[in-house]
Amino acid sequence: MPASTTHIHCSSLSFAWPDGSEVFDDLHLAVGPGRTGLIGLNGCGKSTLLRLMAGELTPTAGHVRAADDIGYLRQDLVLDTALRVDQVLGVATARAALHAIEAGDAREEHFAAVGDDWDVEERAGAVLSQLGLSAIGLDRTVGELSGGECVLLRLAALLLARPAVLLLDEPTNNLDMYARGRLYDAVDAWTGVLVVVSHDRELLERVDRIADLRDGAVTWYGGSLSAYEQALAVEQEAAERMVRAAEADVRRQRRELSDAHVKLARRRRYGQKMWDTKREPKAVMGQRKQTAQESAGKHRVLHTERLAEAEERLDEAVEAVRDDEAIRIELPQTQVYPGGGVLMLRDLELAYGARVPGEWDLRGPERIALIGRNGAGKTTLLRTIAGELEPVSGEAAVQVPVGFLPQRLDVLDDTLSLVANVARVAPGTTDNGIRARLAQFLFKGGRGDLLAGTLSGGERLRATLAALLLTEPAPRLLMLDEPTNSLDLSGVHRLTSALAAYRGALIVASHDLPFLASLGITRWLLLDADGLRDIDPGQLSGSGGDDA
Repeated sequence: MPASTTHIHCSSLSFAWPDGSEVFDDLHLAVGPGRTGLIGLNGCGKSTLLRLMAGELTPTAGHVRAADDIGYLRQDLVLDTALRVDQVLGVATARAALHAIEAGDAREEHFAAVGDDWDVEERAGAVLSQLGLSAIGLDRTVGELSGGECVLLRLAALLLARPAVLLLDEPTNNLDMYARGRLYDAVDAWTGVLVVVSHDRELLERVDRIADLRDGAVTWYGGSLSAYEQALAVEQEAAERMVRAAEADVRRQRRELSDAHVKLARRRRYGQKMWDTKREPKAVMGQRKQTAQESAGKHRVLHTERLAEAEERLDEAVEAVRDDEAIRIELPQTQVYPGGGVLMLRDLELAYGARVPGEWDLRGPERIALIGRNGAGKTTLLRTIAGELEPVSGEAAVQVPVGFLPQRLDVLDDTLSLVANVARVAPGTTDNGIRARLAQFLFKGGRGDLLAGTLSGGERLRATLAALLLTEPAPRLLMLDEPTNSLDLSGVHRLTSALAAYRGALIVASHDLPFLASLGITRWLLLDADGLRDIDPGQLSGSGGDDA
């Protein structure tokens, strides 16, 4: 990328956490105009890299240079609930001065505060409208907004500031499909430099290039996520061919080395025989023996070097092949038979105002997609079914053991190891049994001794899922609340594969339509002001609609 068009340049960038954990070592990266999708496995350093670009973290070594101002939307966004909307947007001072002038207060400081920004309220309203927030007004407080509205409000503040560089870290987390559609439109309209970290397939289909962060280095791929996956598939096929060729070469070199040893052994036996029978003069036999030893040594060294070179080529070929292991679940005790009773809701009124009038039941190993706008009550409904909240009225009758994976992933005790966490919910399982089961969730060997508080988002989801499924008795109804929020693309694939092997009933609340479609959903349920109703998934669209 030409230096003249580069807006973010990382040179010899190194970073380590205070405990010495290294994230980057001599990373070089240049990001120019257009939309860049930054992807990689959980824990590879994507969010850390964005924080370095934004200036929130200081490199251990090297430099980050930005040609223009930067706007940064954090993944773990937290806003002061007492702030007004105009304060978050950064227009409160200019707006107050404008109102003072309109009221007849002509002091100079008011004109200085307004500057040339006489249409500040109109601009703020236009940006809010662009993101579907026109109804919230400038005088409401953050505490009155939903989590999804707070994310969009912070994005509105960035758009209003018009930075040349925009960094977005998992911006679609907690956004309903309607809000996602608004964000997609904003990304499509962005004309500056954009770097987005996301697992959202529809968002990544809107980028101009993919930056794949792996093992501390970035590999570039032109085009959207689909183009990246096609290119990667071609690369991996070629890498696997190289592995097969390198394995064949290693086998051949080992055979030749073995054959060389056999030939040399025969020569030694023949020489010893000649020596024992004294068929030639002693001096001649000594010279012949010395020559044979030198020749044997060279021959052995030659074949040993060839084998070492072949093994090195094999190691290099193997490194080029990605081996992202899959979660394995083998829990036949979770099976729910067709027609078996699982859950019944009857005239249910939930806390915070949501309701499910009439009767609704779940029978057999159904797979339910629970969708609805932010604030519709999906999480409240799942928490009520799980027994964490009492209904205002009505009944939620669960007829099988239930497991609930919350958005906040706070099921685990952060001060305990993974083994100890599982032991709490499966007291009848031996330590070796727990470790064997944790290995199915990719926590092998000593990784079972990790403290829960040290895990990355994707690792924490795997660990929480492991603890839920290894609970005694195992859940026959599994409920997941926005499970893909903390996962990279590989993690989403792992979770999909794991849930494919689960034999119980499933309820998944999510705004991620491609993920839901991959689960073999049997019923799509919309929760809105009218209650809970079946819908045709064909009515849904990636850009979001009024029913989404």
